[in-house]
Amino acid sequence: MEELILHEYAASGNCYKIRLTASLLGQPIERRQYDILKGETRTPEFLSQVNANGRIPVLQIGEQFLPESNAACWYLAEGTSLIPEDRFARANMLRWMFFEQYNHEPNVATLRFWLAFVGEANLSDAQRQQIAAKQAAGDAALQLMDEHLGQADWIVGNQVSLADIALYAYTHVAEEGGGFRLADYPSVGKWLGRVAALPGYLSITD
Repeated sequence: MEELILHEYAASGNCYKIRLTASLLGQPIERRQYDILKGETRTPEFLSQVNANGRIPVLQIGEQFLPESNAACWYLAEGTSLIPEDRFARANMLRWMFFEQYNHEPNVATLRFWLAFVGEANLSDAQRQQIAAKQAAGDAALQLMDEHLGQADWIVGNQVSLADIALYAYTHVAEEGGGFRLADYPSVGKWLGRVAALPGYLSITD
């Protein structure tokens, strides 16, 4: 297999998804760090050589570069038990991964980044005005997950899949944003414990 290099900012949940997927699969991966707070993904070198969109994570596969966290997770997991064999289950897994990027991450992850890393005092007026709306939308996403996980151990089917990894990444650190209370979502809490107990589990700080 070609050498795998993860271009990342370690505290990012999107970057963590890829590390966690690789760890659960026992797949070695080299890590290269960038400080997004210092603009290290906006340099001419990064834009021309790694990702013209100026974002991380990027999974480098030999001489090829694959941006977008969920795409990188799919690349690593294809042909493994993390992607269901059943056609509907695969599509349902993708549905939850799209939900993560459209409903969950823009709210839960954004508030964590703004409040825990940037700091509310450093936000623009427009960003501060969005906090309440993002809080409400993030709580709605967590509530939907809680209702779903009240009836199932895993997001899709009867075993862990990429849908669980994608949603776990920012859910388990949601309280770092200061506005979410995971205790309000008991089924989510039990699911977080199941993910953390998986063989090969890697914490976001490892």
